[in-house]
Amino acid sequence: MQVGIEIGGTKLQLVVAEPRGAVTQRYGQTIERGTHATAILAWIDQTIRQLTNPPTAIGVGFGGPVNAETGQIITSHQVSGWSGVNLASWLRERTGTARVCVENDANVAALGEALCGAGQGFRHVFYVTLGSGVGGGMVVDGRLYRGNLPGEAEIGHIWVTPPTAHSPGQTLEQAASGWAIDRQIRELIPQLPPHSSLRQYVEAAKPGGEARWLAPALADHDPAAQQAIDQVGRVIALGLSYAVHLFHPQVLVLGGGLSLVGEPLRQAVEKVLPHYVMAAFQPPPPVRLAQLGTDAVPVGALAMLGANER
Repeated sequence: MQVGIEIGGTKLQLVVAEPRGAVTQRYGQTIERGTHATAILAWIDQTIRQLTNPPTAIGVGFGGPVNAETGQIITSHQVSGWSGVNLASWLRERTGTARVCVENDANVAALGEALCGAGQGFRHVFYVTLGSGVGGGMVVDGRLYRGNLPGEAEIGHIWVTPPTAHSPGQTLEQAASGWAIDRQIRELIPQLPPHSSLRQYVEAAKPGGEARWLAPALADHDPAAQQAIDQVGRVIALGLSYAVHLFHPQVLVLGGGLSLVGEPLRQAVEKVLPHYVMAAFQPPPPVRLAQLGTDAVPVGALAMLGANER
C-alpha cells in the first residue's frame, strides 16, 4: 500500500493506492491562514494512524523548495515552521516506512501530468501550477529535470516587472497566484456596475477566494471577468515565454486552482504567447489544461514512487 501526500499553502491531501493501482482512499483538510507546520504534521500523523495497513512507501509533494536528496524542507512561503524540518526522517520515524520520497509539489504535479495527464505522449513537458503560489516543473522522457539543489524551474519567482529604484517590481507569483487574483478582483469590484455578474457573485459570498467566481462570470459573458482573464493570461504567457526559450518543451500544461477557470484561461494564454516568443521558436508549444485537477500532486507523488523504481 502506497501513500501520496500533498502539503500546499491552503490544502492538505493524503491518498492511498496499491502499487501502480488506482486511488482507493482519500483524506483532505483545508489549511487556514496562520496554521503552523506542527498542526499539519499532527494531521498527517493522525490520518496515517487511521489506515488499516501501514504504508510500504510514501511520496510527498511539498509547497516550497526542498532538498529532494535528504527530504529536508528548505522553507514554505505560505506556512510558518517548516524551515529545516526533515520531513522524510519524520515520516520514517512515525510510520516505520523506509521508502519515503519528498519533492517540491510543482515538480510532483508536473510528473503526474506528464505520465498520467495532459502531457502523455510528449517527451518534453513543462508544467506550471497556478495556486496559492506559482511553481513549475520540467519533465524529460518521464523524469524530472534536476538543477542544482535546492531546486529548479521556479517560474513563480521570475520578474514580470523588474524592480527599480522607485518600484519593488513584481514576480509572476505576485501577479498571477490565486491570492494575487483574489486581491485584484477585490480592488476591481467597487469600480463595476451593480449589474455586473462578477460583482454580484463576489458580494454575495464570504470574503476570500474571489478568483473562483471568474468561471461563472465568464459563462455569463461578463466584460469585467473577460478583461481580468485576458490580463492574467498575458502575464502567464509572459512568464511561460521564459520557459519556452530556456527549455523549448513540446507542450505547456496549466494546473493549479486558477486553471479550473478552464478554456477561457487556456485561450487567453495561448493567444498571446506567440507575441513573446522569438521567430525561430514559432509556433510556440501548445497550451493544455491539466487533466488531473485537484489530484495532480497526490497522484504525482504516487507516480514519483514508481518513476524512482526505474
